[in-house]
Amino acid sequence: MKTRRRARRLTLEVLYEVDVAEHSAPEVLERRVSEQPLEKAGIEFTDKLVTGVLQFQEGIDNLIARYAPEWPLDQMAVIDRNILRIAIFEFLVDTETPIKVAINEAVELAKLYGSDSAPRFINGVLGSLAERVPELRAELLATAA
Repeated sequence: MKTRRRARRLTLEVLYEVDVAEHSAPEVLERRVSEQPLEKAGIEFTDKLVTGVLQFQEGIDNLIARYAPEWPLDQMAVIDRNILRIAIFEFLVDTETPIKVAINEAVELAKLYGSDSAPRFINGVLGSLAERVPELRAELLATAA
């Protein structure tokens, strides 16, 4: 499996545990990496994703709430919420990953970890966001400043 794909899976596991059990992200990341060894580049990418999602979480969550209004954040599946957070961070904040790649990777995570309807839901929300990248990026970066 590709390093970045493994890093995204690890990121999802870390964010899920932080979200559900409210454990410390650095401790969870360290433990998960020791259980699932990853190349240095993968560990660095995972760390960047976890740190970035948590840093921008409030703004990202506001976007999710706006673009998935039929699913209040607290009622959304924890897996779906965190898959969306990762992808939104990747294409609105980090910008290293092309939008189509970020969406595709999120859909793949949803197929692996989510419910039957998760891939379609994730794709729909991210597709709506992808149509407004410049303005949403500016909004998200302004809220975190």
